Amino acid sequence: MHIPFVDLHVQYISIKKEIDDAISTVLTNTSFIGGSAVEQFENSFADYLGVSHCVSCANGTDAIEIALEALGIGNGDEVLVPSYTWVSTASAVSRVGAQPVFVDVHPDFYTMDVSKIEEKITSKTRAILPVHFYGLPADMPTILSLAKKHDLLVVEDCAQAHGATINGQKVGTFGDIATFSFYPGKNLGAYGDGGAIVTNNQDLALKVSVIARLGQQGKHNHVAIGRNSRLDTLQAAILQVKLQHLGAWTKGRQQVAKCYNEALKGASVKLPSVPEGFSHVYHLYVIQSEDRDGLREHLKKNGIDTQIHYPKPLNQLGIFDVQGTFPVSDEMSGKLISFPMYAELTRGQVDYVANLIKEFC
Repeated sequence: MHIPFVDLHVQYISIKKEIDDAISTVLTNTSFIGGSAVEQFENSFADYLGVSHCVSCANGTDAIEIALEALGIGNGDEVLVPSYTWVSTASAVSRVGAQPVFVDVHPDFYTMDVSKIEEKITSKTRAILPVHFYGLPADMPTILSLAKKHDLLVVEDCAQAHGATINGQKVGTFGDIATFSFYPGKNLGAYGDGGAIVTNNQDLALKVSVIARLGQQGKHNHVAIGRNSRLDTLQAAILQVKLQHLGAWTKGRQQVAKCYNEALKGASVKLPSVPEGFSHVYHLYVIQSEDRDGLREHLKKNGIDTQIHYPKPLNQLGIFDVQGTFPVSDEMSGKLISFPMYAELTRGQVDYVANLIKEFC
């Protein structure tokens, strides 16, 4: 049996008519940049989250850079970033001229370890940039409390956590501003690249829009030096369709994760942990294994696709100015392995994967 890591085709087949109709409408209208489909998706995504403003953009990396720039973060500033995450979170900080300062992650939850934040704060610190990692929210109540205490901004990186919640409140609604990615493999993914910035601050939303739209405040009214970062109309139309199914897909992913957890009881691996009141949307289902590489090879021989997210923590990449030590990130980077995870996985497929894991472990 072959089980792919992600199966976007089976998802497409389940909504084929809706997707095909949406694409056909865009092709018929020949409105490929801008237009009503983009505005409709921005409004729908803002409503889904419960925020006042959504500004779409070209991708999730642009979203972080634009958000930081809109907040006025730049040369001489420091931004706290988890040491274990995708590179975009930290590189965006560097790209606006600021310094990413790494905070080690929690050994059970893999998000920024809030007990290690205050020791990293200096007179140059302007913001905390938590990542809702693998689909699990960072500890936003504690982060917001620390930000208030030290007068810091909070930028949420929600690229892996569409629809995740803390006590019913969706991620992306806690901080001053938040960013999303719609890369195809995300829980809400386009058929190409895409991103968005969301906020409840009207002035901040305007700044974001101006930066992302070539410095324009209205057509041909250039008021700043901006950049060209747009969500194209085809992707907006596709995302509008898929947004209507996100709730069901999220429940499907959570059910698959539950099946994994049940099937892997007794195996010599560390399963995902979720704090009380937190909702994990399982963009990735990740466990720790003492012989990660051996397990991965065993699964590969039996038709199971796996991934490693990510082979090196940011403090090991050699492209950032790193201060301090990061024992949790360093240790777990050699143990983490991601298994197939999508809403359409069957219980039989999950059991097949789990039995192979238990056979090895």
